[in-house]
Amino acid sequence: MQLLLDYPKITVISPQGCLNATNALEFETNVTKTLAQDGISFLLVDLEYVESLDSAGLMALVSVLKLAQKLERRFSLCSVSPCLRIIFEMTQLDRVFEIFEGRAAFAAACFSMEEATMTYA
Repeated sequence: MQLLLDYPKITVISPQGCLNATNALEFETNVTKTLAQDGISFLLVDLEYVESLDSAGLMALVSVLKLAQKLERRFSLCSVSPCLRIIFEMTQLDRVFEIFEGRAAFAAACFSMEEATMTYA
């Protein structure tokens, strides 16, 4: 018996500084281009170095999430600081986005999912 593993292509994007009206459109455009590439299965946005997020930044994330769902790709966030987490909670988007504590938690979830979908030949 041979175990066949089909590893998904995971892309990680790590914005820095502020994600706001000044740069939200550029961020959304860049992430959309990345998400639209062939072979991308998972897109993780690591918010560890994001200091602030306004409504334009939040809407950019929502737009990317909608596109990911349309393309049947997994889109997740990680390393959301407490001050940013409050924004997600107040808007109830913490219930919409898949949010992980960090990259390690995301990797563990991906590995668990892979184990669940392994096929034997």
